[in-house]
Amino acid sequence: MSGLSEKEKMLAGMLYDASDLKLTEERKHARSLCQRFNALSPDQAEKGDDILNELLGARGVDLTIEPPFYCDYGSNIYLGNAVYFNYNCVVLDVNRVEIGDRTLIGPNVQIYTATHPVSPEVRKSGLELGKPVRIGHDVWIGGAAVILPGVSIGDNSVIGAGSVVTGDIPAGVVAAGNPCKVIRKIDSTDSSTWKI
Repeated sequence: MSGLSEKEKMLAGMLYDASDLKLTEERKHARSLCQRFNALSPDQAEKGDDILNELLGARGVDLTIEPPFYCDYGSNIYLGNAVYFNYNCVVLDVNRVEIGDRTLIGPNVQIYTATHPVSPEVRKSGLELGKPVRIGHDVWIGGAAVILPGVSIGDNSVIGAGSVVTGDIPAGVVAAGNPCKVIRKIDSTDSSTWKI
């Protein structure tokens, strides 16, 4: 697959050179947008929307991102409707990050698509790679959870605060821990507990 740009390699999950000039410029642009977004006062929501429209790959309606927010590129983040990010979230989006409708991301959550070769010999080359992260609809990710590269989280699941999600989590479960493991299925008793 020679002839691919470093960006094409990055998005294909191949080893790539992050010091590539185009990628470096794109990261600088994203940092500048994040800095502008994070500096806004609470009454500048319209300006914040304009910045997020420029930063993100795609977004639905009713998006809320509480500053500060940090990402590598922004353009690889695809958000559904009514997604909520609480304060101080980090998304290392060297590969695609997809988050479904009505998903709640707690404070200090970190979502990583970026990774490095395990082999020290390959790591010495400076090459990196990324694996996509997919988070379904109606998911709740508790504060300070870490979502690692290549993870998928199914619709309607809950990830406990402080969890380190190292592998896929199915739909409709509560999962927690380090490493994050399924604790139980979400069932009708969970709905009957809440009077809405």
